[in-house]
Amino acid sequence: MLVGYARVSTADQYLSMQEDALKNAGCEEIFNDIASGAKAARPGLHTALSHLRKGDTLVVWKLDRLGRSLSHLIQVIKDLNQKGIGFKSLQENIDTLTSGGQLIFHIFGALAEFERELIRERTKAGLKAARIRGRLGGRPHVLTDKQINKLQQHYQKGDLSVIEICKLFNIAKPTLYRYLEKHNTII
Repeated sequence: MLVGYARVSTADQYLSMQEDALKNAGCEEIFNDIASGAKAARPGLHTALSHLRKGDTLVVWKLDRLGRSLSHLIQVIKDLNQKGIGFKSLQENIDTLTSGGQLIFHIFGALAEFERELIRERTKAGLKAARIRGRLGGRPHVLTDKQINKLQQHYQKGDLSVIEICKLFNIAKPTLYRYLEKHNTII
């Protein structure tokens, strides 16, 4: 059975063109959403996916109607494939039930993996360059050097309790102990 899915981003757009194309392609049932492609919550897509059974085919008018991103699109199609469900995109002429459609799908998958690797490499290179310039990642320190010195003095003198020091500098106990440990102050 062919099951269609149509989506438009806003209420002032019309589903009719997509629905007509899906009906002409032979879809017996059509589910739809009026939601941005970036949104994860799309009840029509969820219903369509739960409606599909082994041997069925999910049909969309265009690839961008289904996936939020290339990686999301590939994941949805992989999940369908594992369940024995086909996928068709009318505009791109992709049909995963054919060898040509499988090839196109695998090329998209390889491109998505390549994109993920490029992002990973760029991130590592950026972090390395920042470390060379003396910048470390992570959350910035809450206290200034002057405040840390004052904190150390109160702790070493014992004129304030740990709880009082934490209240004074508006920090938690573990944060206090990390500052003290980092500056070799813990007695």
